[in-house]
Amino acid sequence: MKKVPTSRVDRLLGSMGYGSRAEMARMAKAGGIVLDGTDLTDVSKRIAVTPDLPGRMEIDGEPLDPVQGLVILLNKPLGMTCSHKEEGALVYDILPGRWRARDPAISTIGRLDKQTTGLLLLTDDGDLLHRVISPKRHVAKVYRAGLARPLTGTEGALFASGELV
Repeated sequence: MKKVPTSRVDRLLGSMGYGSRAEMARMAKAGGIVLDGTDLTDVSKRIAVTPDLPGRMEIDGEPLDPVQGLVILLNKPLGMTCSHKEEGALVYDILPGRWRARDPAISTIGRLDKQTTGLLLLTDDGDLLHRVISPKRHVAKVYRAGLARPLTGTEGALFASGELV
């Protein structure tokens, strides 16, 4: 039988980006955290972190965000970068603020070029991330591209030459 993980409420909510432990304590005292229909006032309490927790817990009247293992499908807009470190607009900028504060951080599964749009997967699940992007796993990926102009038939030789156009 698999052991169910547990966590202190303040630590769990802090890692999900809801705020600091102190902020979670203040929110609980104000009646902002509800578990199984009852106000939860003691955020040092340990609770089972199960997949059904978002359906059982509310934060300020809203359902709890998904716990760790979040996977996001995002249609990446043109001009955004799939990096945590580059300058300019990042795909993370369009996520809700608390998702940007999650620990572990949400990362892209693969990358799309800044001048490319399309489906992008993001997750805070490091195991999933590495299973998909690791070259050792040989996960097949399919890319479909639309071009700004039709091919002329000479592109293969141009790519092989290494010349820049």
